[in-house]
Amino acid sequence: MDQTAPVHYPFNHTEGLDLAAPYRAARETPGLTRVRMNHGEDAWLVTRYDDARLVLGDRRFSRAAAVGRDEPRQSEGRRSSGILAMDPPEHTRLRTLVAKAFTVRQVERLRPQVRALAEELLDAMEAAGQPADLVEDYALPIPVFVICQLLGVPAADRPRFRVWSDSLLSTSPMTEAEFTAVRGELRAYMAGLVAEHRRAPRDDLMTALVEARDHGDRLSEEELIDLCVAVLVAGHETTATQLPNFVHTLLRHPDQLAGLRADPAAVPGAVEELLRFVPLGAGASAARYATEDIEVGGTLVRAGEPVLVSVGAANQDPGRFAEAGRLDIGRADPHHLGFGHGVHHCLGAPLARLELQEGLGALITRFPGLRLAGEVLWKEELLVRGPRAMPIGW
Repeated sequence: MDQTAPVHYPFNHTEGLDLAAPYRAARETPGLTRVRMNHGEDAWLVTRYDDARLVLGDRRFSRAAAVGRDEPRQSEGRRSSGILAMDPPEHTRLRTLVAKAFTVRQVERLRPQVRALAEELLDAMEAAGQPADLVEDYALPIPVFVICQLLGVPAADRPRFRVWSDSLLSTSPMTEAEFTAVRGELRAYMAGLVAEHRRAPRDDLMTALVEARDHGDRLSEEELIDLCVAVLVAGHETTATQLPNFVHTLLRHPDQLAGLRADPAAVPGAVEELLRFVPLGAGASAARYATEDIEVGGTLVRAGEPVLVSVGAANQDPGRFAEAGRLDIGRADPHHLGFGHGVHHCLGAPLARLELQEGLGALITRFPGLRLAGEVLWKEELLVRGPRAMPIGW
């Protein structure tokens, strides 16, 4: 692979969950790979585990530096805004405000509700009869319910977020104006919800953020709204996608599924291994910019150059994981990068883990004969890969 001539990126196909072959080629080629996306400047691509941890964790790589740059991206619309485009100390200030709601202790208080919701959804699926759509009937309602509870979103408004979320995560050829319009609609909705919480405070995350804004003056009104938007979109789309991904993967590895059914206590460990094994992203995004010359994986990255990190490729790096390309739900030490690394490590990781554990555990326990019952319809033109519709029987 010629490192000097950029290759078209991303590599993964939208149908299926396999890691595309060019990632393996890039991993095995000394140095970093030069890539070019549909829009933005050329970038270096990181595919090895140690290199990924370096770029994600080293403060010499900046997310804030992407603002004002022609950041590598799939569509014309730019997504670099809010907390995901910040560096410390601004990033730390906002993250601290939200972090209290996502501690392991706080999240564990939600486990009985999530477990009960999963059972209710399975009851409804059984009552309606086979086949059921695993996405619409099960995987999507769980995280949407939880995150909307945290933000105080009325139940009647929840379906609207599917449209907004898909648009904000889209890699389709949306123009800058179209993308800005969608984001404006969601921000306007959030502004109205913030106003309602000011009038009638509640015991939820949004009220806590409003109070931090109004009484502590710890964030601006724009930061408040953008933070709620980020929590809402990030808080449901990835989990709603990964649960069907995990089921699809286990059905392709019946020995692993049988082992999990035989030992339900292994579900938490299986979730970690599935997070490692399943490459969720259609491609790397959220470029980090070098603030000084830094050597990464044998390549000198010059100050001002963007670097993209492929978490999916890093999580299957044979240099870090024994039999990296094999699913092993009993793997003792996954230490994956599925939730990122460094200051931008996923804030909602404890909540996502809980939802995936409860959702997967309840499903395989209730339906020992779980199987595909039709053709899987895959998401297209999104930053994440997974089924848009997945018919199942039992």
